[in-house]
Amino acid sequence: MSEPSGNSQNFETNLKKNPESVAEFTDTRRGFVATIQHLLHVNPSLVPLIVLLASMVIFGLLLGTKFFSPFALTLILQQVQIVGIVAAAQSLVILTAGIDLSVGAIMVMSSVVMGQFTFRYGIPVEVAVACGLLCGTMLGFINGWLVAKVKLPPFIVTLGMWQIVLATNFLYSANETIRSQDIETQAPLLQFLGTTIEFGGARLTYGVVFMLLVVFFLAYALKHTAWGRHVYAVGDDPEAAELSGVDVKRTLISVYMLAGLICAFAGWALIGRIGSVSPTSGQLANIESITAVVIGGISLFGGRGSIMGTLFGALIVGVFSLGLRLLGADAQWTYLLIGVLIIAAVGVDQWIRKVSV
Repeated sequence: MSEPSGNSQNFETNLKKNPESVAEFTDTRRGFVATIQHLLHVNPSLVPLIVLLASMVIFGLLLGTKFFSPFALTLILQQVQIVGIVAAAQSLVILTAGIDLSVGAIMVMSSVVMGQFTFRYGIPVEVAVACGLLCGTMLGFINGWLVAKVKLPPFIVTLGMWQIVLATNFLYSANETIRSQDIETQAPLLQFLGTTIEFGGARLTYGVVFMLLVVFFLAYALKHTAWGRHVYAVGDDPEAAELSGVDVKRTLISVYMLAGLICAFAGWALIGRIGSVSPTSGQLANIESITAVVIGGISLFGGRGSIMGTLFGALIVGVFSLGLRLLGADAQWTYLLIGVLIIAAVGVDQWIRKVSV
């Protein structure tokens, strides 16, 4: 029998002197960079939060108190309220490793249903709003059913749905815009989420309040409910999730239905934001929502990210847009910088995914 090595003898000696040391482990492999990498992996919303605070400090130094005035800061919230709501819906889908290119079309279609049901058919505005919300939910259900049951790729399904809903939207509305004056006098409830609330020099709308409530509600649901854990599990590995007892198909359908409902609420908020019901509004909502999600640190591969990060991503876009506008810069600079942020965010995500947890 071979004699114990020097390391074994030292271990036995230390164990006799201090028996409790057997439960102590020291990981000396993790350096500073690895520690940062692990921290960002555990807290995916930390990167967009840092970018948001840094951009606010930079624009604050360049613009002074004008940028930090209550009016300017609340104006940012008002500008991003529609994108923030739609991006919350997009976040749910991307967390399941999918993507929804129809969110903007569903938003506009829902607003058109609300307006047309009220003014064309004379339906009570409360019922018309409910029908618009139901319309968005049903369109989301169709997306989810095709993805979960028929096993079609989310990109193809939602790309096709975007085209179908967009065409239906124009055909049904006959490309007719319902004017703000008519809504104000006959159906003010359609503009409810555009109602302004004043706090000193700050001006918010019910649409902003709704955006924040949606984000906080989803953040709680994703972190503290079984449904939220199922969403992450499906996005991380659907086969493993199914083996562990998760109903993957039901989870996917519920995600797309909830995304459709949230987009319908965004359509209601859109009426309040622009004052009218227009079938041509919200054309960039698809791209803007994906931009907010990516900058917000939610992985396009699914299973990782935070809904709070999406809110920070939307606010980053708002800060850049307002800050550059106040500086008198060309609007193209906004697109350039946002493009750089998108590529950087994807690069950071790839780097963070390499961490071993």
